[in-house]
Amino acid sequence: MIQAFLSDAAEKILTELTAREQAAVETVRRSLEDHPVQGRTLPGMDNRVVEILPEAAGGRGISVVYRYHQELAAALILWLIAGP
Repeated sequence: MIQAFLSDAAEKILTELTAREQAAVETVRRSLEDHPVQGRTLPGMDNRVVEILPEAAGGRGISVVYRYHQELAAALILWLIAGP
């Protein structure tokens, strides 16, 4: 099984989100543990991004930027970007 973790920066941003936005991010985090290759690859980087639509997050859209390391069987959520 894959482990998915939040970076310190992502944890800080998570505390600033609403309860429904936090729940949407947690859903993505758990989903990464089952299917670590999701979303799209960011150009020129090893990072990937999963977009949470505003309807699913209860207001703002959220981009979950993460990196998956196959050998370590881990995904690290680097940033959470909340939009208008």
